[in-house]
Amino acid sequence: MPELPEVEALVDFLRERTVGRRIQRIDVAAVSVLKTYDPPVSTLHGRSVTAADRHGKFLDLDAEGLHLVFHLGRAGWLRWSEALSPIPPKPGRGPIALRLHLETGAGFDLTEAGTQKRLAAYVVGAPDQVPGVARLGVDPLGPAFTVEALAGLLVGDRGQLKGVLKDQSKIAGIGNAYSDEVLHAARLSPFRPARNLRPEEVVDLHASIRTLLGEAIGRARGVAAAGLKAEKRSGMRVHGRTGEACPECGDTIREVSFADSSLQYCPACQTGGAVLADRRLSRLLK
Repeated sequence: MPELPEVEALVDFLRERTVGRRIQRIDVAAVSVLKTYDPPVSTLHGRSVTAADRHGKFLDLDAEGLHLVFHLGRAGWLRWSEALSPIPPKPGRGPIALRLHLETGAGFDLTEAGTQKRLAAYVVGAPDQVPGVARLGVDPLGPAFTVEALAGLLVGDRGQLKGVLKDQSKIAGIGNAYSDEVLHAARLSPFRPARNLRPEEVVDLHASIRTLLGEAIGRARGVAAAGLKAEKRSGMRVHGRTGEACPECGDTIREVSFADSSLQYCPACQTGGAVLADRRLSRLLK
């Protein structure tokens, strides 16, 4: 799933290529992708793109005050072409869910692989009319995300750190991959109760979030949309690297699998050497 650094890079990519250009038309190839019907998507036809922005993991194209907001979900992606085919994609066939044509002939497809269709697009007058945007928590790269703000989010939370970092209503933009990376950098167990962190651990966690996301954005900036997935994978130190040596200490990176996801961690760096049980309802290390 694209997370904050990749979405930020996609916004930069789209800003450079779409702002100031007129939308010729939008083809909807998967009925499930469009979550709003009033105003209709055709209202965007003929409007110029005036801005591109990010809200958590949501991308936002402002077309003269009307917004096309979309979330790539778990298996969605944006595929850009400088010479997009003028032939509309066939509904219900292939991975293309939505195609946006610019008057220059360039444009992009929103694609989605797999059977779980979570790619979502909205046409709204303001981004906060999208329910997922309206409920977003603090942006971890924004000025409001201070050590004190993070401490306030954690102090009364009975959940575990991994879940808190992924909760978009608390911190916007961090998902499964970067939560693994942040917790490894902060040397914290993913199953540590959030409210049990000591003040100095909150400081370290805050610094890890800022540093890791900033570095990931720096690596992704300037990379074409087609190369962002590979760039993300190459920058991971523990996520997706089960069985490899930890780059910090050399211990073997371990995994905990769930029904529809998994996490990776280093026992030596994060859990005092203990290997976490690989089942959801275990008594996990605190």
